Amino acid sequence: MPQLSAQLALWMVTAMTAQQPAYQWTSLTEQAAFAPRDGAGLLSFDGKLWLLGGWNPGDKVHFPQICNSEVWSSPDGREWTLVNPQAPWEGRHTAGYVVHRGRMWIVGGDANQHHYQNDVWSSADGVTWELETDAVPWGPRVLHHTVAFDGKIWVMGGQTLPQFAPAEESFFNDVWCSEDGREWTRVIEHAPWSPRGMVGGSAVLDGRIWLLGGGTYDTPDHPQRLFYNDVWSTADGVNWERHTEAAAWHPRQYHEVAAWDGRLWVLEGWNQGNRNDVWHSADGVTWEELPGTPWRPRHAASVVVHDDALYVVAGNNMTPDAWRLDRR
Repeated sequence: MPQLSAQLALWMVTAMTAQQPAYQWTSLTEQAAFAPRDGAGLLSFDGKLWLLGGWNPGDKVHFPQICNSEVWSSPDGREWTLVNPQAPWEGRHTAGYVVHRGRMWIVGGDANQHHYQNDVWSSADGVTWELETDAVPWGPRVLHHTVAFDGKIWVMGGQTLPQFAPAEESFFNDVWCSEDGREWTRVIEHAPWSPRGMVGGSAVLDGRIWLLGGGTYDTPDHPQRLFYNDVWSTADGVNWERHTEAAAWHPRQYHEVAAWDGRLWVLEGWNQGNRNDVWHSADGVTWEELPGTPWRPRHAASVVVHDDALYVVAGNNMTPDAWRLDRR
């Protein structure tokens, strides 16, 4: 019996060790220098993290027009510097944010100023911004998904919000691309996935763009929101492959996606409430939940891969916090 007990104890230790997550979260700060916000852009550029704009209608000091155009930077997610208190682009959130051709880009915007922000801006330093165009051919729309891939900027999906800004009610599943942010080409008018948006961040893995979940915002004629947890990918924006109709994670919108450590990542989001679950997959089909998320539930957080780690900053928890996920 003693030998059996020892073997059982060894098995239990081995099993517990095997169940330990391969990743670990670190709290970088609970009170960053910037005010709480959601929908802000987060980019890794020139060796720093960059936080762009954001939304907080309850803070009239930092967000007098609901959204602002602040630009913050940080080398590590702990200490943040206000690089530009008011960039020339109109304050916004949930826009497209990418790094392309050695510059940071803001692609489109929201409808919170009662019009659509059909513009594209770029900057090499966060201080000086260049207006690339003020009339994108794919406007008006909001909540689009934006990715930098294969030497181009890609815009896909999104919708109009007639209750916020006048426009014909439309839900999109088209795909556009541009090399310079000025001239755009529609590569497909109707992709095989259902019209959707509200997917933050970007996931490019194995030479493919990945579209992970998303949904539609309610409108006067379509008051019921839609939520998805299907997984699609493409190598050219035209030909799409559906990897699963229903991933293991709950359908959601206003979540963030990323590609890091050779895996796809889906983090937080909203579906009848804020979430803080984190999932990862090597192939888009088989998903594993990372247990024990230490940060508060939220949606519309700001997520990016930086310095070979995954960073989560702020969001609809309305706390100016920052977290880093590392391999153990």
